[in-house]
Amino acid sequence: MAFVSNRKKTSQINVGSVPVGDFAPISVQSMTTTPTADVVATVCQIKRLENAGCEIVRVAVPDHEAAEAIRAIKKEILIPLIADIHFDHRLAIAATLAGADALRINPGNIGSAAKVRAVVECAADAGISIRIGVNSGSLEKDILKKYNGVTPAGMVESGLRHVELLKSLDFHQIKISLKASDVWRTLEAYRLLSAKTDLPLHVGVTEAGALYSGIVKSALGIGMLLAEGIGDTIRVSLTRDPVEEVRVGFEILKALDIRRRGPEIIACPTCGRCNIDLFDIVERVEKALMTTAEPLKIAIMGCVVNGPGEAREVDIGIAGGDGSGVLFRKGKVVKKFAQEKLVDVLLHEVREYVKDLNSENQDA
Repeated sequence: MAFVSNRKKTSQINVGSVPVGDFAPISVQSMTTTPTADVVATVCQIKRLENAGCEIVRVAVPDHEAAEAIRAIKKEILIPLIADIHFDHRLAIAATLAGADALRINPGNIGSAAKVRAVVECAADAGISIRIGVNSGSLEKDILKKYNGVTPAGMVESGLRHVELLKSLDFHQIKISLKASDVWRTLEAYRLLSAKTDLPLHVGVTEAGALYSGIVKSALGIGMLLAEGIGDTIRVSLTRDPVEEVRVGFEILKALDIRRRGPEIIACPTCGRCNIDLFDIVERVEKALMTTAEPLKIAIMGCVVNGPGEAREVDIGIAGGDGSGVLFRKGKVVKKFAQEKLVDVLLHEVREYVKDLNSENQDA
């Protein structure tokens, strides 16, 4: 049963071919780490992100060379591309003309209302959406003064101020994000914002940090908001290969039973009763199945207490120990085999299961 019982209804926009809001599937985004002007490297990274399941990608546009590179990048990729703009509104216009599917602008540094108007008019002509991306580290000076620093209320005011500006220009293809690097401020900002608008929300914790701290912050911040029904698209922010962001994003959705992509691996944490190298087995299986998109539950158990029971409750499971292994499929023992074949037998069974699943879907 899903944790989310009452997802908030929001208006819907499109980022390229991907709908966002109004109960559309919660999409998983990431951002490239390559210099955008390096077309070959950027395309290569985006293709890796596509293989991982990324549905929308954002690229930095620090100069006109990067903006123009979007034209060539778009020809080689399959997913929608968002141009990330700071400081210079002319870069937003250049990126739009080069074929960007959407824009992200920062209210804290994009400039005057006249500059925003120029961006909005260009986006409207191109038929693309705009994300108002508020960042706690770059709030407008008057808001910092009014709230005596960075506060959730100040972040909300910054975002809604620009929403009203865009709406006054008869532009409505808008989504908003309010990101801070700490979980509490992120949660409070989004809760306040969600109560004040029906626009779709892009959810994330910015500058979340290295792998472990970043995963914990993102799982808490994004997960708690999604569990409350807040959020229409997500991005996990890690100081890491962006492919890891996509993997973590789908794991968060999977843990909340919102969306499922790829295998869910259940494995015991090990204890003194475990007499197989479970760490190595799990790592090898995860690596082998990294690009598998089909949703299935896999148990890898080395414990005589919980192993057989857990393995029987999933699609495919193995339990090993004392030199032998047992394979389960949908609660039934398929076969017994030598312990050293645990990984090979499991991966073969997964491939057969996926083949059968795809065959059933084609016949349906």
